[in-house]
Amino acid sequence: MELETAETADASRVLAERMNLPYTDLADYTPDGKLLSLLPVEWMLRYACLPLGEEGNQLRLAFADEKLLDDLEKLELLTRRRISLTVAPRKRIDDILKESQSSQKVLQEATSDFRKGMMGDGQAEEVIDIDRLVSDGSPLVRLVDTTIYNALERRASDIHIETEATEVVIKFRIDGVLYEAMQPIDKKYHATVISRIKVMSQLDIAEKRIPQDGRFKLNIKGRAIDFRVSIMPTIHGENAVIRILDKESTNEAFKELSLEVLGFGGETLKKLRHCVREPYGMVLVTGPTGSGKTTTLYACVSEIRNTEDKIITIEDPVEYQLQGITQIPINERKGLTFSKGLRSILRHDPDKIMVGEIRDTETAQIAIQSALTGHLVFTTVHANNVIDVIGRFVNMGVDLYNFVSALNCVVAQRLIRLICTQCKRPVEIPAEELEISRIDPGQFRDVGFYEGAGCLACHGTGYRGRTVISEMLRLNDDVRQAILERRPISELKAQAQATGMRFLREAAVARLHMGITSLHEINKVTFID
Repeated sequence: MELETAETADASRVLAERMNLPYTDLADYTPDGKLLSLLPVEWMLRYACLPLGEEGNQLRLAFADEKLLDDLEKLELLTRRRISLTVAPRKRIDDILKESQSSQKVLQEATSDFRKGMMGDGQAEEVIDIDRLVSDGSPLVRLVDTTIYNALERRASDIHIETEATEVVIKFRIDGVLYEAMQPIDKKYHATVISRIKVMSQLDIAEKRIPQDGRFKLNIKGRAIDFRVSIMPTIHGENAVIRILDKESTNEAFKELSLEVLGFGGETLKKLRHCVREPYGMVLVTGPTGSGKTTTLYACVSEIRNTEDKIITIEDPVEYQLQGITQIPINERKGLTFSKGLRSILRHDPDKIMVGEIRDTETAQIAIQSALTGHLVFTTVHANNVIDVIGRFVNMGVDLYNFVSALNCVVAQRLIRLICTQCKRPVEIPAEELEISRIDPGQFRDVGFYEGAGCLACHGTGYRGRTVISEMLRLNDDVRQAILERRPISELKAQAQATGMRFLREAAVARLHMGITSLHEINKVTFID
């Protein structure tokens, strides 16, 4: 957890001196669930305060907002305790509240009337803030809003609302893995929750028999965030998945998007940078859904953008907004598809083009033709590895000679979770597990294995954040000839290794050797050779 900035610390010290109150930097503070439960969570978030401890009938409170003093008597009546105050830096308090489960309490309180067995009763410029979450009159609106707010606090990429026979389960996808966000809510509230999401997304509330797709935008903490919604009918009722597209990512490192920030390094980084600076050709990124392909394309485009070249992208949807680049969102309802949009782009005098995804033969053929006629094309396609990509394009019916002539390189990638640095610890791995995983124990004699024990910072998962692992095939004359002669896959792999390519499994083991991920995680993400 990063320490407070000098600026906020100085402001806190000035406040402490002016009010003649003690000061603490909270460096050794450890969250206590019992203590946190003494204060209403809306007070802690609104006034940036948290309890430090209690002695008899006295509660020691750290705070950063002097407006709290106006409501101190109310708080003493609410907690039924005398309160002694200590000043602390606001950023440090905010970090503790964010990483503790106090923010989760807002969600639990919002859903308390909707749980099974208990009784209880979108627009583009809509704003969600903590005042709205704790004061909104409608319990239903509060439930949906608070679920979204909490998902952002926990760095979730998706919200899943799953309908079962007697209850509705809400889950967050964090670092690629689903976790239950709260206790299940009663099935009788299912229709109204789904209807609220449909209203926000401007979908048909009356239609419950076919899938529907929509989107909405919210302003949260001063950030405009897009949400993509998918509604799907099931045997128990409609399910919803809300994809969070945070264009102004909370991760400060992503403000300056680059290949190093994503996790590329070594020879792969050098070769990829060389390919993205070629005057023309195709750079192809492949991998399953959610493997970070589009983000890698953005990083490539960010590294080469300049005032001399016209760069145009066509995406579904536009996930990050890049200054100085023309970005076009797909709109299939109005007939703007990848193939139609790409044809129009070519008449717009581009130098470099990014195509979000190649989904059909027509788009593939236009992209290849563009790469052959002097444009640098960045695109993605779904395939498991760099060798499978060749077969994928052959099955699309494209001309193989044109394809390999246009292709500069293929990058296959995956995202692996990083061990939480707050609860990282050494662990012994049984010899049988190492043997099954094809890991040589001798390689790890001096470095060992690690895992996360689970803590408040990682919400008990043992992991926090993800990084990319990749394999990259740069096409030279020998590789192109092998592909054109339709050599067996084993020969293509040998040819790729001869160019210095490192396979995904090798990249994953290298991360394991660095001690930043676990054996369980690399086995989950990559095939054991």
